Amino acid sequence: MQRLMIVDGSDIVRKVGKRILTELGFQVVEAENAREAIARCEAQLPSLIIVDSTMDDALEVISTIRAMPNGKSARIFYCVIEADLKKMMAGKRAGADDFLLKPFDRKILTSVFASFAAAA
Repeated sequence: MQRLMIVDGSDIVRKVGKRILTELGFQVVEAENAREAIARCEAQLPSLIIVDSTMDDALEVISTIRAMPNGKSARIFYCVIEADLKKMMAGKRAGADDFLLKPFDRKILTSVFASFAAAA
């Protein structure tokens, strides 16, 4: 079972995402802020990470994870509210692999993450 972390300040977003992704077969952990996300990654690095772009220090979370041992192996999704090229490029420079548009729903999460769940 692959480990996936949702880093988002919204309890509702984390709860909905966790429910959907758990049903897909992921072991989902949550972090509500940058400090918690970094601490959880230091303890056990997930293979997939969703980071909310509106969260304080979101780019720092990504770059800190990339600097960790095995940090380059994690697949990081930068979650943006709109296709803002400037914000997306900043996420890419920090080390994000891909992007998710928010708000996400079951259809979006299933289409993006089902192949990762199947590969586990």
